[in-house]
Amino acid sequence: MITVVLGTSPFPFNRAISWVGTLLEQGILKKDIFIQYGASDISQLAKCSQLSTAAFIAASDMKANIEQSQLVISHAGQGLTRFLADSKVPFVLLPRLARFGEHIDDHQLWFAEAVAQQGIHYCMSLEELEQAVRQPPDILQSPLFEGPKLVDHLLKTYPTTSRKVPFLGQ
Repeated sequence: MITVVLGTSPFPFNRAISWVGTLLEQGILKKDIFIQYGASDISQLAKCSQLSTAAFIAASDMKANIEQSQLVISHAGQGLTRFLADSKVPFVLLPRLARFGEHIDDHQLWFAEAVAQQGIHYCMSLEELEQAVRQPPDILQSPLFEGPKLVDHLLKTYPTTSRKVPFLGQ
């Protein structure tokens, strides 16, 4: 299976959908494919029988899909990238770009460029994505980030007994 994860941003990522559609039409993508598409328009993929899709999906279901995948094609969100690196599956990133209305700035590109130095592949063209599908990258062998996760640090620094969240009534 190939899993495509476009995130939960309110901005559509129609460029990624178009690329997936082209690879399907050309017969390059042949396996069962799951697409989590968020706000993107998937109408051009309606005729594809090997697809299953969902705008949003529970984290546990996403984890199960990713663990069964021969390749994951993902937006370049930092949290998901770290999860993919820890999952030991082949994956490539597709950074969302501001010039296409896919996000408010190019922080996903900047992030992808930074993690490329650690062996993570990202695609900026249909041709690069085609190459990644034909020859998936190796599984990342070392941790993407050393050290604790931010949430772990915050929970240690601010124990639950001292947290007050007035807008949640706590």
